[in-house]
Amino acid sequence: MNKYNSTLRAASILGIALAVGGCASSGERPDAELQTAEASIQQAVSADAREFDPVLLNQAQNRVADAEELIEQEKYVEAERLLEKASVDAQLAGARSETAKAQQAVAEINQNIDALREQMEQRQ
Repeated sequence: MNKYNSTLRAASILGIALAVGGCASSGERPDAELQTAEASIQQAVSADAREFDPVLLNQAQNRVADAEELIEQEKYVEAERLLEKASVDAQLAGARSETAKAQQAVAEINQNIDALREQMEQRQ
């Protein structure tokens, strides 16, 4: 029983040491998150975010640049958080751009409808 207790105690100490070490570690390099953030920015650019929401797009790009610096410093956890925020910012900028373009299209369609109504009224 004494041998069992000492083994259990050693395993507990090892488990605690690993848990504390895991919390203090810098995590894994967030390469996938970096690619995701960069892809989100590209999609936002393709959605004309530079025209419709340049501030949010720039914020996303700045966060990626900051995250790249953190990666160089091996601060992977902080970099991963910034990259996640950058992805969300870029996706939001893209969505806002698509919304703005859709609103412009609706306004144009409404103008065309109004013009057609006026033509019909003039013919009657």
